[in-house]
Amino acid sequence: MPHQTIMKRYLPLIIIVAVLLIGATAFFAIYRSRQSGTNAVFSTPSPTANSPTTKASPPSSTPFPKPTNLPAGLSVTVEEFGDYQCPPCGRLHPEIKSIEQEYGNRLVFVFRNLPLTKIHANALIAAKAAEAARLQQKFIQMHDRLYERQDEWKDEKDPRPTFIRYAGELGLDTDRFDRDIDGPAVQQRLADDQKRADSMGVQGTPTVFVEGREMKNEVTNGEGIRKGIDLMLVKKASGQ
Repeated sequence: MPHQTIMKRYLPLIIIVAVLLIGATAFFAIYRSRQSGTNAVFSTPSPTANSPTTKASPPSSTPFPKPTNLPAGLSVTVEEFGDYQCPPCGRLHPEIKSIEQEYGNRLVFVFRNLPLTKIHANALIAAKAAEAARLQQKFIQMHDRLYERQDEWKDEKDPRPTFIRYAGELGLDTDRFDRDIDGPAVQQRLADDQKRADSMGVQGTPTVFVEGREMKNEVTNGEGIRKGIDLMLVKKASGQ
């Protein structure tokens, strides 16, 4: 049979095989890219440390391209375990605020108290102050003020009067606030947050989870968290 006839007979099959190979190669490249990005951002399960730690602030990572054409209503949950006296938490705070504004309703942010009382003498009462403010619908305002004025109260022997002053500045009932700091509702909230931290193996602050995946310490910064959010948005949009 002439060579040209053979080629004509098998040409459609060759084209189909070539298309399949190209498609498989492209799929594998995309998969590897996503896996590489995920592995660079999220931790794998590991044994927890024996004592609480304040994590050092890592350098910013390379920005990640923003996902586009996401389904309406799609969002991810970011959960931070923080200590109001922790310096890296204080430095992360403005980044978190920017991320909340940037992502809007694509983001559900949850803050968990994890006062590291062994190394931060005022962390516990600061957490109580934030939760006492929550009982008067001013948690976010007190949360922000505690971080933004961290240098003002962190070394005080007794920061309680300072926190009561903050409560007054925020328009809270200061007598109620003072009582609630030591009240059962605040104690229960802190106990629930500690239980959550224990269940997830959290020992240090700041520790951030995106959709239940723990961020690596070295990328727990503004750009790293954005990358984690974007990766999980793409993953959820693709049904993975």
